[in-house]
Amino acid sequence: MKIKKGDTVIVRSGKDKGKEGKVIRAFPKKNEVLVEGVHVVTRHQKSRRRGSKGELVHKSMPVPSSIVALKDAKTGKATRVGYKVEGEKKVRIIKKTGEKV
Repeated sequence: MKIKKGDTVIVRSGKDKGKEGKVIRAFPKKNEVLVEGVHVVTRHQKSRRRGSKGELVHKSMPVPSSIVALKDAKTGKATRVGYKVEGEKKVRIIKKTGEKV
């Protein structure tokens, strides 16, 4: 998976198309990422103590990594990511410019 934790991404499709956010967590086995402020759902939370009220909790849910693209720092647009081997290390690069991520 080419998207990592801490990357700034842009959503390319779905109800949140065009939104930007930071990747909070990546789930490589499921091929999903958790992006802050994207795919926010409302959950009802029961009261934990006697006498207190329940509440509505808004939380972000994972989205498929195929609908997000890395945001290029220079242009501010969505970009594709590839890999290049430099010596012993494998580094991520931007496909269009060939710069390191």
